[in-house]
Amino acid sequence: MKVKHTLKPIYDENSKVLILGSLPSVKSREIGFYYGHPKNRFWSTLEKVFEEKIGNSKEEKINFLKKHHIALFDVVKECDISSSSDASIKNVIPNNLKPILKNSNIKTIFTTGTKAHELYKKYIYPKRVKIHP
Repeated sequence: MKVKHTLKPIYDENSKVLILGSLPSVKSREIGFYYGHPKNRFWSTLEKVFEEKIGNSKEEKINFLKKHHIALFDVVKECDISSSSDASIKNVIPNNLKPILKNSNIKTIFTTGTKAHELYKKYIYPKRVKIHP
């Protein structure tokens, strides 16, 4: 099935770290927010890393990210995918990260898993543009 990324990136001018996933899951697309499946460990992992409760609302999660200077987005803008299976991702059109990099203070980029890393290295890393002097 052809899927288009519909979530906006989360960042501001103070963001220093960019965390990239592959593509929002079916559940995340349903609720309109990142890492929306109750069994996904993304938010609970951040709570452990920062030793701080995040809350359940979108606003609380966005505030947490901005408080800790974290930007959040995905590598894939559009692709063919079966359900939420990263292994099935084909025919990738990558997201454009230039607006995030230009309008923030990103120093480090992390990926959330093997597929996100593989796609980042294939589609984005070779085309990166130096934004900051």
